[in-house]
Amino acid sequence: MILEIAQIIVSVALIIVILLQRQSAGLSGAFGGGGGEFFHTRRGSEKILFRSTVFFAILLFALAIVNIAGF
Repeated sequence: MILEIAQIIVSVALIIVILLQRQSAGLSGAFGGGGGEFFHTRRGSEKILFRSTVFFAILLFALAIVNIAGF
């Protein structure tokens, strides 16, 4: 029961972080960033959002494996 609740919380957090990432990408383009560039360095909040997205994705994957294994 606790594991399923943890999965729901982490998945909702992952969705929120992904949506915030998309929103900040649009704002950087509006203020002169991303003008046709293929690569740019992540800085500030964009870097935090990217790292938290990776963290929540790995955490959700680990929770799913633990749930399947039945620990």
